[in-house]
Amino acid sequence: MTRPFDVDPSEYPFEDHWLPYGDGVIHYVDEGHGPAVLLLHGNPTWSYLYRNVIKELRSDFRLVALDYPGFGMSKAPSGYAFTPQEHAQAVEQFIATVGLTNFVLVVQDWGGPIGMSYAVRHTENLRGIVVMNSWAWPASIPQTLFSLVMGGWPIGYWLQTRWNFFAKVVVPHGIHHSEKVTTRLRHAYTDPFPTPAARLPTWVFPRQIRKAKAWLRALESKLPVLSDVPAKILWGRKDEPGFGIREMTRWQHYLKRHEVEALDDASHFVQEDRPDRVAAAIRDVGR
Repeated sequence: MTRPFDVDPSEYPFEDHWLPYGDGVIHYVDEGHGPAVLLLHGNPTWSYLYRNVIKELRSDFRLVALDYPGFGMSKAPSGYAFTPQEHAQAVEQFIATVGLTNFVLVVQDWGGPIGMSYAVRHTENLRGIVVMNSWAWPASIPQTLFSLVMGGWPIGYWLQTRWNFFAKVVVPHGIHHSEKVTTRLRHAYTDPFPTPAARLPTWVFPRQIRKAKAWLRALESKLPVLSDVPAKILWGRKDEPGFGIREMTRWQHYLKRHEVEALDDASHFVQEDRPDRVAAAIRDVGR
């Protein structure tokens, strides 16, 4: 298969892999050798988010990063509604198909609940967990208000599908180091969504902050099974009020065998602000 859009090869110098998924396809990168690491993204990002982490670690680890159906270079199958439950199912099938065992799970944003949906049912297959700004429980009041606006109708729907708001505005504002927000980076996050129809997944995710409340509540009830899994909590402090210290503390409660590192020079997209610390966290739990 060919890439559906261009991306700077110096930024993203990886071989493409394609996994059939229904009548769609999941795109992923699989770089390096050693202990396996699965890197899960959120909204509206894709495997590009982890490019600098992959480049730093691929001499010592096997780095696997997929694009959820409808994101990045993946194509969603017919009837796919882009809910976190469906993404979680796609990730579980992906893990089994590519044969990931005893791996480090790395999550951020919606990667948190999507990844934890697998983790709570397969703790025996986890080498460790790295959690960045994320959650896996019913939304807080600020998150719910965010969902009402960004995932609502008609304002949120119009912002996402007509103006590509998440990719154009939310991503740059979620990176603390503004000098890193280059034209190439902007295109890497906007080009996967060239049409209003292609942008629908970026509206579904904020909508699901509210709509997936029961699923998130059930997921939180299972988080105690992760208490013995080695974990690193890596937190961008400039992410208030989206994912603040309250969420970080909640992860500390469930991930008993954790080390925590709060970064004063990182915001929501820690992978863009401090890929070096993400790589160091993976080394810590994956060694």
